[in-house]
Amino acid sequence: MTTQPRPVYVIGAGPGGLAAAAALRARGVRAVVVEKSDGVGASWRRHYDRLRLHTTRRLSALPGLPMPRRFGRWVSRDDVVRYLEKYAEFHELELVTGVEVTRIEPATPDPEGENGTGDEGGWILHASGGRELAAAAVVVATGFNHTPALPDWPGRDAYEGRLLHAREYRNPQPYAGRDVLVVGVGNTGAEIAVDLVEGGAARVRLAVRTAPHIMRRSTAGWPAQRSGILVRRLPAWFVDRLGALVAKASVPDLSAYGLPRPTTGLYSRVKQGSIPVQDVGLIDAVRGGKVEPVAAVEAFDGAEVVLADGSRITPDAVIAATGYRRALEELVGHLGVLDERGRPRTHGARSPEQARGLYFTGFSNPISGMFREMAMDAEKIAKAVSRRSGAGAS
Repeated sequence: MTTQPRPVYVIGAGPGGLAAAAALRARGVRAVVVEKSDGVGASWRRHYDRLRLHTTRRLSALPGLPMPRRFGRWVSRDDVVRYLEKYAEFHELELVTGVEVTRIEPATPDPEGENGTGDEGGWILHASGGRELAAAAVVVATGFNHTPALPDWPGRDAYEGRLLHAREYRNPQPYAGRDVLVVGVGNTGAEIAVDLVEGGAARVRLAVRTAPHIMRRSTAGWPAQRSGILVRRLPAWFVDRLGALVAKASVPDLSAYGLPRPTTGLYSRVKQGSIPVQDVGLIDAVRGGKVEPVAAVEAFDGAEVVLADGSRITPDAVIAATGYRRALEELVGHLGVLDERGRPRTHGARSPEQARGLYFTGFSNPISGMFREMAMDAEKIAKAVSRRSGAGAS
């Protein structure tokens, strides 16, 4: 196998980073994965207990290693972690843990090409402990769910109940017999609400700012993910119309329960960054009165939560399923590669014009499935890096 004087550094040992490293290694390119925690799949280890992939096992495998059949069709959180551990071992990935990369800077150009990067200088990674790592190229895979985003609601800090972000939620046991408000009706909020009901919470309300698209995870054995793959490249207007027809046929109208059908089309909403909610019990819980949709949260006032419709409620706990930030500003914000929302302007094998050799993976949440997308990105990135460096699989 060929090597380079400077390796490609992959930042983050989640599925996207591991997949990229494995694909690079398969092409004879030395890849070093740098992870700030003490092992692979750190974000997956922190997710709530009942979490399962909403994409099928067969369509969620990373390059070079299928997921075991014993994991079942919808893979659990713990089995995802087991798979990532096995993946790193199987591909013999070069992994450095306990080191956090804090800033990426262009290295000095090398016209003679002696550092293995041709006429470009590569990159310097500033890391914890005063380390400076010289890289031929960099793959940023620090994760879609990186830093919890908690809205700065008025009165939030003086709230007398318990307020936590969904990242801190593990299981319903602490909330048995309690009155809980879940804020946010994405997949996480919907699943936590159902988990609380099944775990014995006395009352569960779900604060909704924008009505979501709800889909059956599987219909007659056909997973929603396969539909997402089929329609992904079609015009948004067409998928919007098709999605509306499918929703009317397969998902009951919940308007009477406070959860109306959305006014924006399904794929138009996806283009804005909002993935449909995969139903894992929310529909039945809402229809049965076990999960009560309420208006969005506007503020906190002592022990009360003030809602957008002017009503006030007094839950024992508020769980904010309000999403995450990519938190890339300190790492690469100075390079002009992020958009106004802090997301990479380029993705996969596309490298920014002003930052050649810098790649991003895992920062989109496509309708076709995030794991599948990261697997595809890994192969494309490896091909692009191999072409730039002149390395090839041996």
